[in-house]
Amino acid sequence: MKADTPRIEEYLESIYKLQQDEHPVSTSRLAEHLKLSAPSVSEMTKKLAQKKLVNHTEKGICLTQEGNRIAKKVIRRHRLSERLLTDILGFRWDEVHDEACRLEHAISPEMEKHIEESLGNPKTCPHGFPIPDENGVIVKEKLRPLSELKARDKGIIVSVFEEDPKMLQYLASLGLIPEVCVKVEEVAPFGGPLIVCVSGSRYALGREVASKIKVK
Repeated sequence: MKADTPRIEEYLESIYKLQQDEHPVSTSRLAEHLKLSAPSVSEMTKKLAQKKLVNHTEKGICLTQEGNRIAKKVIRRHRLSERLLTDILGFRWDEVHDEACRLEHAISPEMEKHIEESLGNPKTCPHGFPIPDENGVIVKEKLRPLSELKARDKGIIVSVFEEDPKMLQYLASLGLIPEVCVKVEEVAPFGGPLIVCVSGSRYALGREVASKIKVK
């Protein structure tokens, strides 16, 4: 069981993240996210179901109460690790995801508490996602993808999809980072790009890229 724990935690964490936009989560979507084959993911989710960590429905997979509890603990350690890496060790925000994936399985409850206190009890990770408290409570805001805004709409960037380093580098180069105000000046028809204004500069942003930026 202990040898399987990191793998189980990785699955539960991924299902939790995907559930925020898709509930239940399809096996194919989970396989794509984990970069694994669909048969391999299907076999593992059956094991998770046997452990009562997920439920299978006709439409896909969803976490049980216990699976949800474990997933939030992993996400808490992951996001605290990212903060440690950026705030203390000087990593860029596009470098921390994979490092945090390794750390999240090795941090003890005692170390987790010390990290949180040393960082001043941060509320979000470097990408703007909320850090669950020690009881798994997450403070959520009502957010919209930037891609849904209309011309002349404004928003404050809250979070940016965290797992694609090249995407994070690109968005940072445009100044599209958490807590920055962005205005949509034009929306091209037929699924074309958005023309956005950030800190006085105008950029064309594809819909797929814009969908990864959440604003309030």
